[in-house]
Amino acid sequence: MNYNKAKFEKACGVASQLPAPQGSEIVFCGKSNVGKSSLLNKLFSRKALAKVSAVPGKTITINFYDVDGVKFVDLPGYGYAKISKSEKARFSALIETYFQSKRPVRLVVVLIDMRHPPTAGDLDMLHYVQETEMPYIVVLTKSDKLNKTEYKARLNSLPGELGCPESVAVIAASSKNGQGIDEIKQHIETAVELSLI
Repeated sequence: MNYNKAKFEKACGVASQLPAPQGSEIVFCGKSNVGKSSLLNKLFSRKALAKVSAVPGKTITINFYDVDGVKFVDLPGYGYAKISKSEKARFSALIETYFQSKRPVRLVVVLIDMRHPPTAGDLDMLHYVQETEMPYIVVLTKSDKLNKTEYKARLNSLPGELGCPESVAVIAASSKNGQGIDEIKQHIETAVELSLI
């Protein structure tokens, strides 16, 4: 898969705008300001294909990117308080419709800020993908912001905090120094290949 060929395809603000399901979809989800856009740009080796905002809650659409026919799906960040109830309701319904509309989801990449214990929203998302039996991995973002002692402490604490089966990959990653990026790509490519068997 040639990530350098990544291109933005579509932003969907309401469910009726979702494109028809086709091929394979890799879904990225996480709380607001977890670093989804930065991680996508690192995967794509691009600086600004996915828009990075200093304001949490800025991504309020489902954004589709194409990489060699595989769709990378950036879901709106959850858990940001400073948006209206009607906006929250709109994109909660949008995300729910996305997952319930029989999309060809091959892998869900759940992003969690490594510096902190998972939020209630993080745990809700993990429970959802577990209950629906969608394949998923956990990516711990912003690993570069921890010193060695903090890094080790968080790695030791996270398995108990996340409650994921041992078979689920948990990858420490950084969009700054590239830690974990190759491993994430391997999981994505394996998930796509398995869907073709």
